[in-house]
Amino acid sequence: MLAWETIDRTHAPDGAELVLARRGTEWQVRAAGLVLMVSHAHGSEEVMSKYALERVKAPRMVLVGGLGLGFSLRATLDLVGPDAKVMIAELVPQLVEWNRKHVGDLAGRPLDDPRTVLRVGDVFDRIAEAPAGFDAILLDVDNGPSALAHSKNNRLYSSRGVNVCAQALRPGGVLAVWSAGPDEKYVATLKRAGLKAEVKTVGNHKGAGARHVLFLATKGGGDGGGSGSGGARQGTSGRVSGGGRASGGGRAGHGGKR
Repeated sequence: MLAWETIDRTHAPDGAELVLARRGTEWQVRAAGLVLMVSHAHGSEEVMSKYALERVKAPRMVLVGGLGLGFSLRATLDLVGPDAKVMIAELVPQLVEWNRKHVGDLAGRPLDDPRTVLRVGDVFDRIAEAPAGFDAILLDVDNGPSALAHSKNNRLYSSRGVNVCAQALRPGGVLAVWSAGPDEKYVATLKRAGLKAEVKTVGNHKGAGARHVLFLATKGGGDGGGSGSGGARQGTSGRVSGGGRASGGGRAGHGGKR
Protein backbone atom coordinates (compact mmCIF):
# COMPACT_ATOMS: atom_id res chain seq x y z
CA MET A 1 0.00 0.00 0.00
CA LEU A 2 1.39 3.36 -1.02
CA ALA A 3 1.77 6.01 1.65
CA TRP A 4 0.19 9.45 1.34
CA GLU A 5 2.67 12.09 0.17
CA THR A 6 2.23 15.70 1.25
CA ILE A 7 2.40 17.94 -1.82
CA ASP A 8 1.75 21.33 -0.24
CA ARG A 9 0.42 23.07 2.87
CA THR A 10 -1.33 26.34 3.55
CA HIS A 11 -3.62 27.92 6.15
CA ALA A 12 -7.22 29.00 5.85
CA PRO A 13 -8.23 32.47 7.08
CA ASP A 14 -9.42 30.91 10.35
CA GLY A 15 -5.94 29.45 10.93
CA ALA A 16 -6.74 25.82 10.14
CA GLU A 17 -3.96 24.04 8.27
CA LEU A 18 -4.87 22.74 4.82
CA VAL A 19 -2.82 19.91 3.34
CA LEU A 20 -2.82 18.68 -0.26
CA ALA A 21 -1.77 15.02 -0.38
CA ARG A 22 -1.38 12.36 -3.06
CA ARG A 23 -1.24 8.58 -3.05
CA GLY A 24 -0.69 7.17 -6.51
CA THR A 25 -3.53 8.61 -8.60
CA GLU A 26 -5.61 9.58 -5.55
CA TRP A 27 -5.71 13.11 -4.16
CA GLN A 28 -7.10 14.52 -0.96
CA VAL A 29 -7.26 17.80 0.93
CA ARG A 30 -7.19 17.74 4.72
CA ALA A 31 -8.26 20.51 7.05
CA ALA A 32 -6.93 20.53 10.60
CA GLY A 33 -6.06 16.86 10.19
CA LEU A 34 -9.50 15.81 8.90
CA VAL A 35 -10.18 14.74 5.33
CA LEU A 36 -12.02 17.58 3.60
CA MET A 37 -12.25 16.33 0.01
CA VAL A 38 -11.08 13.33 -1.99
CA SER A 39 -10.71 12.59 -5.69
CA HIS A 40 -12.53 9.25 -5.69
CA ALA A 41 -15.85 10.29 -4.12
CA HIS A 42 -17.76 12.91 -6.03
CA GLY A 43 -21.17 11.65 -7.07
CA SER A 44 -23.24 13.88 -4.81
CA GLU A 45 -21.58 17.03 -6.16
CA GLU A 46 -22.37 16.04 -9.74
CA VAL A 47 -25.95 15.14 -8.86
CA MET A 48 -26.35 18.51 -7.12
CA SER A 49 -25.53 20.32 -10.35
CA LYS A 50 -27.87 18.07 -12.34
CA TYR A 51 -30.83 18.44 -9.99
CA ALA A 52 -30.39 22.21 -9.73
CA LEU A 53 -29.92 22.99 -13.40
CA GLU A 54 -32.65 20.72 -14.72
CA ARG A 55 -35.04 22.98 -12.81
CA VAL A 56 -33.85 26.14 -14.57
CA LYS A 57 -34.68 27.04 -18.15
CA ALA A 58 -31.55 28.06 -20.11
CA PRO A 59 -29.45 29.32 -17.15
CA ARG A 60 -27.28 32.32 -17.99
CA MET A 61 -25.44 32.90 -14.70
CA VAL A 62 -24.73 30.25 -12.07
CA LEU A 63 -22.81 30.66 -8.81
CA VAL A 64 -20.88 27.73 -7.33
CA GLY A 65 -19.66 28.14 -3.76
CA GLY A 66 -16.43 26.21 -3.32
CA LEU A 67 -13.76 25.10 -5.80
CA GLY A 68 -12.49 22.04 -3.95
CA LEU A 69 -10.88 19.72 -6.49
CA GLY A 70 -12.96 21.25 -9.27
CA PHE A 71 -15.69 18.68 -9.80
CA SER A 72 -18.73 20.71 -8.80
CA LEU A 73 -17.53 23.40 -11.20
CA ARG A 74 -16.92 20.86 -13.96
CA ALA A 75 -20.34 19.28 -13.53
CA THR A 76 -21.96 22.69 -13.75
CA LEU A 77 -20.02 23.73 -16.84
CA ASP A 78 -21.06 20.50 -18.55
CA LEU A 79 -24.72 21.36 -17.99
CA VAL A 80 -24.91 24.98 -19.16
CA GLY A 81 -24.85 26.42 -22.63
CA PRO A 82 -21.91 27.96 -24.50
CA ASP A 83 -23.03 31.51 -23.68
CA ALA A 84 -23.62 30.96 -19.96
CA LYS A 85 -21.25 32.02 -17.18
CA VAL A 86 -20.40 30.07 -14.03
CA MET A 87 -18.97 32.09 -11.16
CA ILE A 88 -16.83 30.10 -8.75
CA ALA A 89 -16.25 31.63 -5.31
CA GLU A 90 -13.22 30.26 -3.47
CA LEU A 91 -12.13 31.74 -0.17
CA VAL A 92 -8.64 30.21 -0.05
CA PRO A 93 -6.27 31.45 -2.80
CA GLN A 94 -4.04 28.38 -2.38
CA LEU A 95 -6.93 26.12 -3.47
CA VAL A 96 -6.94 27.99 -6.76
CA GLU A 97 -3.18 27.60 -7.10
CA TRP A 98 -3.39 23.89 -6.31
CA ASN A 99 -6.02 23.44 -8.99
CA ARG A 100 -3.93 25.20 -11.60
CA LYS A 101 -0.66 23.52 -10.63
CA HIS A 102 -1.54 20.05 -9.35
CA VAL A 103 -5.12 18.79 -9.65
CA GLY A 104 -6.71 20.68 -12.54
CA ASP A 105 -6.53 17.70 -14.91
CA LEU A 106 -8.72 15.61 -12.59
CA ALA A 107 -11.80 17.54 -13.71
CA GLY A 108 -10.69 18.67 -17.13
CA ARG A 109 -9.15 21.96 -16.01
CA PRO A 110 -12.43 23.79 -15.30
CA LEU A 111 -10.71 27.07 -14.38
CA ASP A 112 -9.47 27.31 -17.97
CA ASP A 113 -12.99 27.18 -19.39
CA PRO A 114 -13.85 30.63 -20.86
CA ARG A 115 -17.27 30.43 -19.19
CA THR A 116 -15.70 30.32 -15.71
CA VAL A 117 -15.66 33.54 -13.70
CA LEU A 118 -13.27 33.16 -10.74
CA ARG A 119 -13.82 35.22 -7.60
CA VAL A 120 -11.44 34.69 -4.69
CA GLY A 121 -13.31 35.58 -1.51
CA ASP A 122 -16.26 34.58 0.65
CA VAL A 123 -19.23 33.22 -1.28
CA PHE A 124 -21.66 35.00 1.06
CA ASP A 125 -20.31 38.36 -0.12
CA ARG A 126 -20.73 37.36 -3.75
CA ILE A 127 -24.35 36.41 -3.08
CA ALA A 128 -25.17 39.54 -1.10
CA GLU A 129 -23.79 41.90 -3.73
CA ALA A 130 -25.89 40.53 -6.61
CA PRO A 131 -29.67 40.94 -6.12
CA ALA A 132 -31.48 38.89 -8.78
CA GLY A 133 -28.08 38.10 -10.24
CA PHE A 134 -28.17 34.29 -10.52
CA ASP A 135 -30.31 31.62 -12.14
CA ALA A 136 -28.87 29.07 -9.72
CA ILE A 137 -26.73 29.09 -6.58
CA LEU A 138 -24.94 25.86 -5.67
CA LEU A 139 -23.50 25.73 -2.16
CA ASP A 140 -21.12 22.92 -1.24
CA VAL A 141 -20.15 24.64 1.97
CA ASP A 142 -19.07 23.13 5.29
CA ASN A 143 -20.98 19.94 6.21
CA GLY A 144 -24.42 21.46 5.88
CA PRO A 145 -26.81 23.53 7.99
CA SER A 146 -26.58 21.48 11.19
CA ALA A 147 -23.08 19.96 10.97
CA LEU A 148 -20.93 23.06 10.84
CA ALA A 149 -17.18 22.70 11.20
CA HIS A 150 -16.91 26.47 11.74
CA SER A 151 -19.60 28.64 13.28
CA LYS A 152 -19.07 31.55 10.86
CA ASN A 153 -20.66 29.50 8.11
CA ASN A 154 -23.97 29.61 9.95
CA ARG A 155 -24.71 32.96 8.31
CA LEU A 156 -25.27 31.10 5.03
CA TYR A 157 -27.87 28.82 6.60
CA SER A 158 -29.52 31.27 8.98
CA SER A 159 -32.81 32.99 8.19
CA ARG A 160 -30.88 36.06 7.07
CA GLY A 161 -28.57 33.98 4.89
CA VAL A 162 -31.44 32.15 3.21
CA ASN A 163 -33.20 35.46 2.56
CA VAL A 164 -30.02 36.86 1.00
CA CYS A 165 -29.81 33.79 -1.24
CA ALA A 166 -33.47 34.14 -2.21
CA GLN A 167 -32.95 37.79 -3.12
CA ALA A 168 -29.95 36.88 -5.26
CA LEU A 169 -32.00 34.44 -7.34
CA ARG A 170 -33.84 35.48 -10.46
CA PRO A 171 -37.52 34.45 -10.72
CA GLY A 172 -37.59 30.69 -11.23
CA GLY A 173 -34.04 30.36 -9.90
CA VAL A 174 -32.84 27.51 -7.70
CA LEU A 175 -30.75 27.33 -4.55
CA ALA A 176 -29.04 23.93 -4.14
CA VAL A 177 -27.30 23.06 -0.86
CA TRP A 178 -25.17 19.99 -0.05
CA SER A 179 -25.50 18.54 3.44
CA ALA A 180 -24.06 15.60 5.34
CA GLY A 181 -27.53 14.81 6.63
CA PRO A 182 -31.19 15.89 6.87
CA ASP A 183 -32.29 19.08 8.60
CA GLU A 184 -36.00 19.82 9.02
CA LYS A 185 -35.26 23.18 10.62
CA TYR A 186 -33.40 24.29 7.50
CA VAL A 187 -36.26 23.13 5.28
CA ALA A 188 -38.62 25.28 7.36
CA THR A 189 -36.23 28.24 6.97
CA LEU A 190 -36.27 27.82 3.19
CA LYS A 191 -40.05 27.78 3.15
CA ARG A 192 -40.31 30.87 5.34
CA ALA A 193 -38.19 32.70 2.76
CA GLY A 194 -40.86 31.93 0.17
CA LEU A 195 -38.91 29.16 -1.56
CA LYS A 196 -40.38 25.83 -2.67
CA ALA A 197 -38.17 23.29 -0.90
CA GLU A 198 -37.34 19.73 -1.94
CA VAL A 199 -35.03 17.21 -0.25
CA LYS A 200 -33.08 14.55 -2.14
CA THR A 201 -30.94 11.77 -0.65
CA VAL A 202 -28.00 10.78 -2.85
CA GLY A 203 -24.93 8.56 -2.80
CA ASN A 204 -21.36 9.74 -2.99
CA HIS A 205 -20.36 7.91 -6.18
CA LYS A 206 -22.71 6.60 -8.87
CA GLY A 207 -25.47 6.13 -6.33
CA ALA A 208 -23.31 4.17 -3.90
CA GLY A 209 -21.36 4.99 -0.78
CA ALA A 210 -22.32 7.38 1.99
CA ARG A 211 -25.81 8.88 1.75
CA HIS A 212 -25.88 12.66 1.64
CA VAL A 213 -28.70 15.17 1.38
CA LEU A 214 -29.37 17.86 -1.21
CA PHE A 215 -31.74 20.73 -0.46
CA LEU A 216 -33.30 22.22 -3.59
CA ALA A 217 -35.23 25.47 -3.17
CA THR A 218 -36.96 27.16 -6.10
CA LYS A 219 -37.96 30.81 -6.24
CA GLY A 220 -41.38 31.54 -7.67
CA GLY A 221 -42.14 33.85 -10.54
CA GLY A 222 -40.33 32.04 -13.35
CA ASP A 223 -41.87 30.63 -16.50
CA GLY A 224 -40.93 27.11 -15.50
CA GLY A 225 -37.86 25.03 -16.15
CA GLY A 226 -37.44 21.74 -17.86
CA SER A 227 -35.77 18.52 -16.96
CA GLY A 228 -32.72 17.02 -18.60
CA SER A 229 -31.64 18.90 -21.69
CA GLY A 230 -34.88 20.87 -21.67
CA GLY A 231 -33.91 22.67 -18.51
CA ALA A 232 -30.14 22.93 -18.77
CA ARG A 233 -28.34 22.62 -22.04
CA GLN A 234 -25.29 20.49 -22.64
CA GLY A 235 -22.19 22.63 -22.57
CA THR A 236 -19.20 22.68 -24.84
CA SER A 237 -16.95 20.72 -22.50
CA GLY A 238 -16.94 16.93 -22.45
CA ARG A 239 -17.98 14.98 -19.36
CA VAL A 240 -15.09 14.19 -17.07
CA SER A 241 -15.32 11.84 -14.12
CA GLY A 242 -13.47 12.65 -10.95
CA GLY A 243 -14.24 13.90 -7.50
CA GLY A 244 -13.81 16.39 -4.79
CA ARG A 245 -15.53 18.35 -2.11
CA ALA A 246 -15.82 22.06 -2.41
CA SER A 247 -14.08 24.50 -0.25
CA GLY A 248 -14.36 27.93 -1.73
CA GLY A 249 -17.09 29.41 0.35
CA GLY A 250 -17.34 27.24 3.28
CA ARG A 251 -16.67 23.56 3.87
CA ALA A 252 -14.65 23.22 7.00
CA GLY A 253 -15.10 26.90 7.32
CA HIS A 254 -12.53 28.16 4.90
CA GLY A 255 -14.86 28.24 2.04
CA GLY A 256 -15.14 24.51 1.63
CA LYS A 257 -16.26 21.43 3.52
CA ARG A 258 -15.70 18.36 5.60
